[in-house]
Formats: sequence, structure tokens, C-alpha cells
Amino acid sequence: MDRAGALIEAVLDTRSRLIDFARGCSDEQWAACPLGEADPRPVAVIVDHVADAYEYLARWIGALAAGQETEITPEVIDSLNARHAAQAAGPSCARVCAHLTTSGDSLTALIASLADDQLADGARSARLADIAARHATAHREELEAALAARS
Repeated sequence: MDRAGALIEAVLDTRSRLIDFARGCSDEQWAACPLGEADPRPVAVIVDHVADAYEYLARWIGALAAGQETEITPEVIDSLNARHAAQAAGPSCARVCAHLTTSGDSLTALIASLADDQLADGARSARLADIAARHATAHREELEAALAARS
């Protein structure tokens, strides 16, 4: 499998696992804030945050592919995440799963359009695509563990 195919498969696999997790949540779990002070957002908002992150990662990858400089700093990411948290009050599971599907599909289509050199090891676009897959897994695993600890 080529690099693009491997990255696409990773994003789609981790997205599928996150969607399965979301669909498996009870209404109570979906509305819960199991991470406490470390992350006071409800499960619904955290899962939707992954879909939102697919969108800004795709914007950055697209800009890089077009030869544009892109500022990606912790402050920029924190600002995007804070804006999302303020705007995403109590999304339904169906809406979040649809958002994950559309934003993930857009991201993977973009990855598929990139040239081999744009996805070579160490290329910023490849690192951002890899982050998309790892990000979904990290949030799913963190939420699964926190919800299990509450039971």
C-alpha cells in the first residue's frame, strides 16, 4: 500500500472506531463530562471536536499543498478548540457522526490528491494526516477509560 493509502486507511479506521464508540454511548454518557477538570467538555463535544479538527487539519494540508506557509502553533490550536467548544453545545449523536463522516471524507479525499513527495516521511502534510488518525484514537481511548472508571 502506498503512503496515501496507508494514511487514508488509518484515518478511516480510527474514525470508524470513534463513530462506533459514539453510537454505543447511552444518553447519559453522551452528556457526561467524565474527564472532570482536566477537560470539562461533555463526551458529545469532545467527539465533535475530532470532526472539527479534521476540518482545520484539512485546511492546513490544503494550504501546504498549495505552497502557502501555514502557522500551526499550540496557541492557534487552543484558539480553534476553544471556539469549537463555545459553539458546539450538546450536539446529537447523529449530528456528530454525520460531521465525522463528512469532515473525514473531505480530509481523506484531500490526502488522496497529494503527490508522493507531499506525503513522504517528515513532510508536514503527512504529519498532519497522521495526527488526524492518532487524535481520534487518543480521544476515544481517553473517553472509554473515563466512562469505565465512572461505572
